[in-house]
Amino acid sequence: MENDDEPVVGGGGGGGGGGGGGAEVAGARDWSDLTAVCLVNVLRRLSLEDRWRGAAAACRAWRDAARDPSLHAALDLEPAFEAAGAGRSDAAAWWTPAFQRRVDAMLRSAAEWAAGGLREVRVRHCSDDALSFAAERSPDLRILSVRSSQSITDRSIIKVATSCRVLTELDISNCYEVSYKSIESIGLNCPNLTVLKRNLLNWLDPSQHAGIVPEDYLRACPQDGDCEAATIAKFMPKLKHLELRFSKLLISGLILISEGCRDLEYLDLFGCANLTSRGIEQASANLKNLHILQRPNFYIPRSVFHTERYGHWRLYDERFQTNVFQI
Repeated sequence: MENDDEPVVGGGGGGGGGGGGGAEVAGARDWSDLTAVCLVNVLRRLSLEDRWRGAAAACRAWRDAARDPSLHAALDLEPAFEAAGAGRSDAAAWWTPAFQRRVDAMLRSAAEWAAGGLREVRVRHCSDDALSFAAERSPDLRILSVRSSQSITDRSIIKVATSCRVLTELDISNCYEVSYKSIESIGLNCPNLTVLKRNLLNWLDPSQHAGIVPEDYLRACPQDGDCEAATIAKFMPKLKHLELRFSKLLISGLILISEGCRDLEYLDLFGCANLTSRGIEQASANLKNLHILQRPNFYIPRSVFHTERYGHWRLYDERFQTNVFQI
């Protein structure tokens, strides 16, 4: 039977499990004689994968040490996702209920073992129930990333807002069941929030997600970009970092953000096809602290837009800053 507590992506591992047999080597010290404090210090030097797959499975003493609260201040699965995603070999399996159960098991365990000390969570494809469970037990949570979690809804994000009031960073990218209501609740209850990532999948060229992301999920891309923009502007005035990749917001929504979030230092608008170069300049004029502005520069396939809408192809360069049609 598959162990739900093992890391959800990546393979191999288990490097930390060999320590339990140290007594069998001639002249070696018996690692089972180590005190709990020493064991925890040893395990702290191991990777997350080695702790979960190796050390925790070695023996009871090692398992208990691997569950020490001081080792669970952070649950960061992003490095494993990024490494596995580069090959894209099993990325489609990440969108299945079975995979979600594995992520949920790790999130629940980390929240329980941290005993209230969990401060950073970076996972993908978790569920409402698991996130709510973790939020209720993590009042000191400061960083939360649940990107590409297709089952996350307003219910769990609002639970995060009311339970984790010291939150400073939130990533709800590609979470299509999350609405402006969550953004409002986070803004009202988490006054220290300075980083918001609300990116969407590339709906302009969905072919890059073919065979990986379910088609019905791609079609469910949120349409309420301006509503979310207005909510961000009203309830998140302290934002310094904002990502809205492939958002469908209009220039009116961007102007609201520029008027309500004047402390912005980083603004990512890549793929925001409804924005014009002139409108972006108008909005960014309000942002005196802005250091980095990612414009909607990208190539738009001809199959996406009709030439009749803008008159002729040359206007594409002005509207989307592609420079594709310039000679």
